[in-house]
Amino acid sequence: MLKKHSATLHGHRTSFSLEDPFWQELKAIAGARAIPLARLIAEIDDARPADSNLSSALRVYVLAWVKAPDAASPTPQGETADRT
Repeated sequence: MLKKHSATLHGHRTSFSLEDPFWQELKAIAGARAIPLARLIAEIDDARPADSNLSSALRVYVLAWVKAPDAASPTPQGETADRT
């Protein structure tokens, strides 16, 4: 089910819609990276192309994280970084 969520990014409230599995995975990624969820969302938002929306960028990030090898994870720009 699609749900609306809100976050404060760089001092401004913004909202986006995500299905529950994407939202749960996004929270798990923030936990695995030991960063606040708002920071993860801000990183993804800062790196997304100007012609894309935040909801889509979050889904693509989650998909890239899930598909990445265990030793690496996608950065918001789609590059890989060590998960440790």
